[in-house]
Amino acid sequence: MSETSLPFNEKYSPSNAKVSSGEKRKKEWEESLKNPQEYWSEKAKAIDWFKPPSKVLDDSNPPFYKWFPDGELNISYNALDRHVKSNRKNKLAYIWEGEMGEVKTYTYYQLYREVNGLAKALKDFGVKKGDRVAVFLPVIPELPITLLATARIGGVHAVVFSGFSAEALADRVNDCGAKILVTADGSFRRGKPVSIKDNADRGLPNMPNIEKVIVVKRTGQAVQMKEGRDVWYHDALASAGANAYVEPESLKSTDPLFILYTSGTTGKPKGVQHGTGGYLVWAYWTLKWAFNPTDEDIFWCVADIGWITGHTYNVYAPLSMGITAFLFEGTPDYPAQDRWWDIIERHGITILYGTPTAVRMFMKFGEQWVLKHDLSTLRILGTVGEPINPEAWKWYYRVVGKGKLAIIDTWWQTETGGFMISPASGIELTPLKPGSATFPLPSINADIYDEKGQPVQAGTKGVLVIKSPWPGMLQTLWKDSDRFKQTYFGRWPGIYYSGDYSVRDPDGYFWLLGRADEVLKVAGHRIGTVELESALVAHPAVSEAAVMGKEDAVKGEVPVAFVTLRSGFTPSDELRAELIKHIRTTIGPIATPDAIVMVNKLPKTRSGKIMRRLLKAVLVGAPLGDTSTLEDEGSIEDIKATYNDLRKQLTK
Repeated sequence: MSETSLPFNEKYSPSNAKVSSGEKRKKEWEESLKNPQEYWSEKAKAIDWFKPPSKVLDDSNPPFYKWFPDGELNISYNALDRHVKSNRKNKLAYIWEGEMGEVKTYTYYQLYREVNGLAKALKDFGVKKGDRVAVFLPVIPELPITLLATARIGGVHAVVFSGFSAEALADRVNDCGAKILVTADGSFRRGKPVSIKDNADRGLPNMPNIEKVIVVKRTGQAVQMKEGRDVWYHDALASAGANAYVEPESLKSTDPLFILYTSGTTGKPKGVQHGTGGYLVWAYWTLKWAFNPTDEDIFWCVADIGWITGHTYNVYAPLSMGITAFLFEGTPDYPAQDRWWDIIERHGITILYGTPTAVRMFMKFGEQWVLKHDLSTLRILGTVGEPINPEAWKWYYRVVGKGKLAIIDTWWQTETGGFMISPASGIELTPLKPGSATFPLPSINADIYDEKGQPVQAGTKGVLVIKSPWPGMLQTLWKDSDRFKQTYFGRWPGIYYSGDYSVRDPDGYFWLLGRADEVLKVAGHRIGTVELESALVAHPAVSEAAVMGKEDAVKGEVPVAFVTLRSGFTPSDELRAELIKHIRTTIGPIATPDAIVMVNKLPKTRSGKIMRRLLKAVLVGAPLGDTSTLEDEGSIEDIKATYNDLRKQLTK
C-alpha cells in the first residue's frame, strides 16, 4: 500500500457521539508533556494509596524509570476493598459465560470473599511477598480471582496462555521461578472438553521449583492428582474457611505486580515485568480516556487473560474503576456464527472491545448474522491486537455500529501496559479515519523516525518511537536488564523503540502498519506485509489475508498471499487474476504476488491471531514446530494441500 492508498482524507463522525475539533484533547496532551509531575500527581489521586506518593517520577537511572517511587498501595484493595466499602458492594463485577452457555455472576462483595479465601490458601501454602505464582487457566472466573489473590499478598503472577504446550509452560515457569501453579482439569472448546491438567502434568517433571498445584474443576474430566502436591481449588478454599480475610499487603509502587512472556522474533520469550503503582494509574486512566465507561456499562473485552489485553482491560482497569466486565470462555463462531451478537443481545453489552481478526472473520460470514440480532445496547466499539484494515473498519462501523457508534482503535503493546494511541472519547472525540488509531493519549510523546533516527515528514513511513517515559511502561525484562536496555532503548538513547511501522498523515493522525520485522524486500523495495494484506482485504471478495515472503533468485523475495473469501465467492483462476490485478493497481507492479492461495481457513491461535510462522513453514517446507495453540489443526493441512496443488499448476 502506498501512502496515497491510505484513506487520509476520509473522516467519519458517528451520529451517537459528540465529535469536535480536538482542541480540548490537544490541550490536555500538551499539558501532560509540559508539566508531567504536576499532571500525574493529580491523576494518581484516582487510586487509593496506603501511603500517597510525594514524588511522581524518579528518572535518575534511565531507562529504569520509577513511577510514584515512595507511594504504597495494593492493587487488590483498589479492585475490591474500596468498592466493598462503598455503594458498589452489591454491584456486578463480572458476568461470565462459558463455552457451553452456562452463566455465572459475581458482585464485588462475592468476588472479594473468594479472593480472600484463595489469598489465605496461598499464604497457607507458603507464598510470601515477591514469590511467583504461575497461572495456567482458561478464561474462567478463577483466573482473575487468582491474579487478585496473588496481588493481595504481594506475590507476582505469571500467566501462561492455557493453549500453550507443556514445554512452553515449563520454559516460562522455570524462568520466573514460580513455586505454585494454578491450573484446571480442562476447558471446553467447540463443545468438547480439552485437557489442561494433562498438559501441565507433562511439563511438571521439568519444573523443579513447583511445590503445589492448585486445580480448578471446570470440565469434570478425570485427571491425575499427585498426593502431597496437587490440591483441588475448591478444597483449598474450604480449608481457608468461609469467612477468610487477608489483610492486603502494603506494597511499594515499584514492587513488581506480574511477569508476562511475549515472544520476540528471535530467541527465548521475553519476561516483561510490570510494577504496581504506575501500571494501575495508567490502566485506570487509559480506560477512562478511551472508552469513558460508566456505572451503567457492561464492558466486554474479548481478549484472553493470558495476554496483556486481558490483564489490563479484563481485570485491573475495569475493576479499579468499579464497572461491570463481561468474560467469555468460548469461540466467536460456536455453536453458530452469531455467538458474539447473541451474547451482546442477551446480556445487554454496551462496550465491545474486539479484534480486527474477528471483524474480518465476521465479514466473511456475511451481514445477515449481525442483522438478526438487536444490538441497540451497544454505545461504543473498539479494536485491539493489530492494525485494522480500512475496509474492515468500515464494515464494523456500518454493519455493527449502524454508523452511529465510535470505533476506538487502540495501539499499544505488552510492554506499554495500556493504550498509547487511541481516540479519546473520555476527553474529546475527534473525527475518525478508517484504519487510524488517531492520536497519542496524554503523556505519550510519540514520533516516527527513519532508520537513521531522524523524524520523518507527514506521509512518510518510519518506525514508531516514544520519546519520554509514561506510568504504564514495563520496568525491565525479568532477570535480563541488559536485554531490556538493548531491545527497547538500545537503538537511540532515551528513546523507546516500538518495533512497529507507522505513518502520520497531514492532519497528524497516526496509522499503524505492522511490525517493522514484517517487511518484504522485493527487488530492493521494502513492502510491509500489513500494507499488502490491507489492499487484499479492500477487495470485495476477500475476508482475510496473510502475506508471507518467499525467497526468489531474481528479486531476492516475492510475496505469497493466503486469503479466505467472503460468503458468495468461490476460488477460481479468474478471481486469482483479478486479485493480482487489484494489487498491481493499488500498490504497484513491484508488489505483485508470486501466488495467491485461496483457503477455507487460515491457521489461528485460540485467541484468534493468525499463525504466520506456520504459513511461512508451508512456504519453505520447514517443520511446523509447536502447534499446541492452533485452534483447528485441519486448517494447516488444507493450506499445505492447496498450496502444493497451486505450485504444480504454476510450474507446468
